[in-house]
Amino acid sequence: MEVDNSVTNYLQQQQRDAPSELARYFSEFENLYERKQVYILTKHVETFINLPEAAAYRVGVYTEFVRDWQKHMNKVKLVLFALAAARQFDSIPAASEFMTGISEEVNKADSQEAYVLASLEGAHFRLLLNDLDSTRETLEKCEKMIQSFTHVDPVIYASFYRVCADYYKAKAVFGQYYKNALLLLACIDIQELGAEDRVQRAYDLSIAALLSDTIYNFGDLLSHPIIESLRDTEHAWMLTLLLAFNSGDIGKFESLIGKLHGQPLLKQQEPFLQQKIRLMALIESMFKRQGAGARAVSFGSISAETKLPAGEIEHLVMKALALGLIRGGIDQVEQVVTVQWVQPRYLGKGQIKDLVERLVQWETRVKETALKMSQTTPELFA
Repeated sequence: MEVDNSVTNYLQQQQRDAPSELARYFSEFENLYERKQVYILTKHVETFINLPEAAAYRVGVYTEFVRDWQKHMNKVKLVLFALAAARQFDSIPAASEFMTGISEEVNKADSQEAYVLASLEGAHFRLLLNDLDSTRETLEKCEKMIQSFTHVDPVIYASFYRVCADYYKAKAVFGQYYKNALLLLACIDIQELGAEDRVQRAYDLSIAALLSDTIYNFGDLLSHPIIESLRDTEHAWMLTLLLAFNSGDIGKFESLIGKLHGQPLLKQQEPFLQQKIRLMALIESMFKRQGAGARAVSFGSISAETKLPAGEIEHLVMKALALGLIRGGIDQVEQVVTVQWVQPRYLGKGQIKDLVERLVQWETRVKETALKMSQTTPELFA
């Protein structure tokens, strides 16, 4: 690596012009650059560009400094430095074009991971321009490449799931957004996200969980620390709403209708949410009854618990059966539903208490059965 005087001049100029808390970084950069310690230099630059107060310097550091020695550095780090610079551009089309150029630069046999990362981030800028088709094509291509790698840097998984989540959010495919957004959270430390970002992600996940026609178990979300970001915010009611759905609490749901009407997406989908809360109430009802050994439930009982007319119960149960939320059958003549299985689900404190009571009831029945058998067939217990 040859030392370039123009690079040294740039670093010295920044030492004079930058605030003292940032100037020291440029002094370190110059020292490491002249000593050609690329690995340590990369680490120091990474620390610098992640400083919020260094945002205004990211473009200059990349174009005037990093590009001089980029061929000697880790190419995934190079793409991350370029991305930090691109995010400072005033023009999204310019940022998109910039990342496309970076992806072409690193499209070599020994830097395919970096190529995938640069391609994904370029696709994210195109998504911001509403180019959904190009974004989808890039996601499909990158997914195949990632699957072919023997090792994948977590930052690449995070980029893939983030772009996937944002793509499905733009398409309003709630189930896929929910899945990919949760996978993204598994790849990052949520404490590294800003407070506003954590709240927004928790809010978007809550909306997706409620509006997806395939998600009837909110356990992954309710047990994730991200959901706590909603507490003590203007969106705290959303957590209450999720918990109401999780326990099939129709009364609590109806008490939040006013809040729900303040969210355009939820208001638009209110008929769907009315059906979903009743499906959740049905699941909760069946879950509790299984503990008591009562697996045959009349239409009338279900009607009372779901607050639906008796004439709509058969359709509700058929919907639950079709979605795989329960397994069993319907006796149309006797108007009775028999349930053998209920979908496993996340349990709140009240539901755990119910489960404990079920176990106690089961233990009692086992003891009673054993006592009866010992009395009727003593020879078996001799």
